[in-house]
Amino acid sequence: MLSGECRVRFQRQQLFDDLNSTKGLKELWETHFNLQLFIFSEEVLMKLLDELKIQYGSKNKYIKIYYGDLTEIPVEEAVDILVVSAFPDNYVPTSRSLIGALHRKSISVAKLAETKAVDLRKSFSCWMSQEINSSDPGIQFKRILCFEPHMRGKPSEVVGEIFQSLMPFVNESPSITSIAMPLVATGNQGVPLLDILEPLLDAAAHWLALGLPVESLKIVEYSELKAAELKGAFSVLKRNYLGSFVKSSSKFKYDLFISYSHLNMDEVIFLAEELHRQRPNLRIFLDRKNLNTGVSWQQELYDALDDCRKVVAVYSPTYVSSKVCKEEFNIAVFRHRNSEDSVLLPIYLYSAELPTYMRLIQFIDCREADQDKLRKACKEILATL
Repeated sequence: MLSGECRVRFQRQQLFDDLNSTKGLKELWETHFNLQLFIFSEEVLMKLLDELKIQYGSKNKYIKIYYGDLTEIPVEEAVDILVVSAFPDNYVPTSRSLIGALHRKSISVAKLAETKAVDLRKSFSCWMSQEINSSDPGIQFKRILCFEPHMRGKPSEVVGEIFQSLMPFVNESPSITSIAMPLVATGNQGVPLLDILEPLLDAAAHWLALGLPVESLKIVEYSELKAAELKGAFSVLKRNYLGSFVKSSSKFKYDLFISYSHLNMDEVIFLAEELHRQRPNLRIFLDRKNLNTGVSWQQELYDALDDCRKVVAVYSPTYVSSKVCKEEFNIAVFRHRNSEDSVLLPIYLYSAELPTYMRLIQFIDCREADQDKLRKACKEILATL
């Protein structure tokens, strides 16, 4: 069995191998991963290790990493939401898990699951707890967001969806402005730290820069060895997000982006052809290829949406259940919120269990794929251009 020091050296070499193709990063990682200079204090319950500032308009948002205990959060580090992850309907308080640590503080995730405030697992793989009342001074969060992906995919798929899980709560009052979370899946599930941190940071940075109204995301590691590894890896990876990295277009290549489930292809082709019939020179982006669902942030998807003046979202049961469709919709939501003109133009194609925040945006009702209604919808859409 490897000693702690040997394990760190082995993990560090693995990260070297992963980053070796990127010029200069290996040397920077070596500088920051010096355990002899890395000092932990048992008296500090939450030790700030590093942070990344994200610019959103005139506001600064922060992604911070800590060494500490999420069940011993100091008052000055209090947050609105604590994120935990679990296998579907499995809240066994194991010794190494955050759920187990919460149980030892008399907070049972299993009991909270019995009285969920909001259950959105069918659409967003998450549920939100009722407000937590605890007299324990270390419990400095108001509610728990439990993330339960339906299918355990690669870490990049799981981590990226955490931020989309927050979308239904964006317009809540009081708003969610601060979140704390562990490095999910690196405990009992044994996923290597870098496999989680890289997609987590990528997704978090982009969603915060796009307008997710979270001002502070705190990633906390309980293990000293893993906290040292986290500090070094974060210092390397954050270089990718310094300055402005989410572009904003002033000119559009397309008039419309149609966001739809590929299982509704026939109906969407009818819609696109009718739009062209009514306005032959209309520029429509209609993506007929599958994007890579195994990444935390779809840069290709964002670039395509950013090049379109308006976004037509075609609601259906398969649209609501699609990871890519939800990501398209969520990106469009922030453009819609930040624009003087309405960007998002939903069409309700087939009856579905729409999440509340989808129903809040005015849609054109064309159920159940009524062609006469679709023709009228085309006129309404074109009138906005």
